Amino acid sequence: MITAKARAVDGPDQSFRSAEIKRRDLDTHDVLIEIKYAGICHSDIHTAHGEWGPVNYPLVPGHEIAGIVTEVGTEVSKYKVGDRVGVGCMVDSCGECENCRRGEEQYCLKGNIQTYGGVDKYGEPTQGGYSTHIVVTENFVIRIPDNIALEAAAPLLCAGITTYSPLHHWEAAPGKKVAIVGMGGLGHMAVKIAHAMGAEVTVLSQSLNKKEDGLQFGANHYYATSEAETFEKLAGSFDLIINTVSANIDINAYFGLLTLDGTLVNVGAPGEPLAVNVMSLIGHRRSFAGSMIGGIRETQEMMDFCAKHDITPQIEVISADQIDEAYKRVLASDVKYRFVIDTSTM
Repeated sequence: MITAKARAVDGPDQSFRSAEIKRRDLDTHDVLIEIKYAGICHSDIHTAHGEWGPVNYPLVPGHEIAGIVTEVGTEVSKYKVGDRVGVGCMVDSCGECENCRRGEEQYCLKGNIQTYGGVDKYGEPTQGGYSTHIVVTENFVIRIPDNIALEAAAPLLCAGITTYSPLHHWEAAPGKKVAIVGMGGLGHMAVKIAHAMGAEVTVLSQSLNKKEDGLQFGANHYYATSEAETFEKLAGSFDLIINTVSANIDINAYFGLLTLDGTLVNVGAPGEPLAVNVMSLIGHRRSFAGSMIGGIRETQEMMDFCAKHDITPQIEVISADQIDEAYKRVLASDVKYRFVIDTSTM
């Protein structure tokens, strides 16, 4: 067994503490990764606080992981010691169902194995990237191109793929009008990626506080949703809306911004159900959809796309002792735009 230093939380109202966790000995297709950086995702906060259901504490969150391969199993063929790699929101799946065979492991019919808060095929609870080491089967490891710094690569493993996947699936491209709701960790990545895909990009944010940033990231337009005239002016404007916020917003007001056959895709996951007025959809054959990360093949595609287009998140690197403060700041929308933990401070 491999001992890793970590930061763990013991309950929904607890602070993070220093911990040691055991990582399994390498199986034949496993890779041992020395984690260098781990991003903080809003999902980490929801889970650590027990907002998405029962949690098997103690919990080590973190599914935006970037590091270096330090050991490989006897039959590993994809990676070697010294490779720069990442791990995202899942570390395994059944590999046999229809969705897995299509490269959509995130929708595994038997349930993919989450990087933390899950149970692996050995029957052990999974623990995430707020730690110094992790062991993962090679098929769930992503290669990080040399021109993306490891600290910048980490948030791409969730924030990047979570926004890339729906933009790719619903074909954001030249001639398409795309709106991004929210300008946080997910939203700012969605703006950059949609712009690189050639779409006309509009940001819909509560206020204009981040307008200068949004335009710099590639947005063509920026509107405040706190202003009623925004919804009047933009009615029927967008082919695609990506909602990145994890709050219970008036989703029906946003349906009114869609064109005929337009689609609103939720990637943010609020803790409360959203109230949908079906009449907001059927009047213009609009669609309301959801999207969850991406498969391993698409995640690698996203990473390579970001490398090609020089897309990286805006980050603030913190020490392991600053996690509790970072959680508070995320909830207060006081981060531009993703916290990344330097795991050498464990």
